[in-house]
Amino acid sequence: MKKTLLTLGIAFGLIQITKAQTVTCLPCDQLSMSVNVGSDTTMLSIYHAGHYLTHPQEYNVIVWEFSDTQGNIISQDTLIDEAFYSFSHNFPITDTMNATVYLRNDSANLDSWYINQGLPTNGNSINCLFEDKIYWMTGEYPSGTPWGRWEFVAGDFSNPGVDLNVVLAVDDFSYQKKEIVKIVDILGREASFKNNHILFYIYSDGFTEKKISINN
Repeated sequence: MKKTLLTLGIAFGLIQITKAQTVTCLPCDQLSMSVNVGSDTTMLSIYHAGHYLTHPQEYNVIVWEFSDTQGNIISQDTLIDEAFYSFSHNFPITDTMNATVYLRNDSANLDSWYINQGLPTNGNSINCLFEDKIYWMTGEYPSGTPWGRWEFVAGDFSNPGVDLNVVLAVDDFSYQKKEIVKIVDILGREASFKNNHILFYIYSDGFTEKKISINN
């Protein structure tokens, strides 16, 4: 008999979420983010398209975290019903910062999108993890005047999310052919194995598995 790992929903203590039948949203790999034009050397403003493309918007929870290459936090926050995140910083423009963003909406699901595509529905809610790096891009106008701006390494709107709603059929995969690249918690922070904690295992082939080990 095929064995299936149980995936568990994440309960946010930040907001009481009421289930709704309405659904207007896109899969994680069609959502992305960009740097707002108002950013400068000491201020960064990020826009996440997922907020405007996921309804009902009032239940969108976006967890933002920015860190340096050593993992030190530059800025972090959890916002509800908001597409932009801005913060001031003294981060050197010669370095690269990591951006980890988590979008969750338990009142939206992808059924209507799958139906429109002629595909079977799956009942999954929006549960997306986005990761990219940001650096200070420089250039020169034709006039010879230099310019600079913060930019994603992947490019604006070129950093699709990973869907964390995973039900993995153990018999369908050969673990010998892929390796675990990273283990992260629900905020996207790297973590080690812990009992009674929800963790996301990211594999070398891009597959992400949500697991919880319960210690009785």
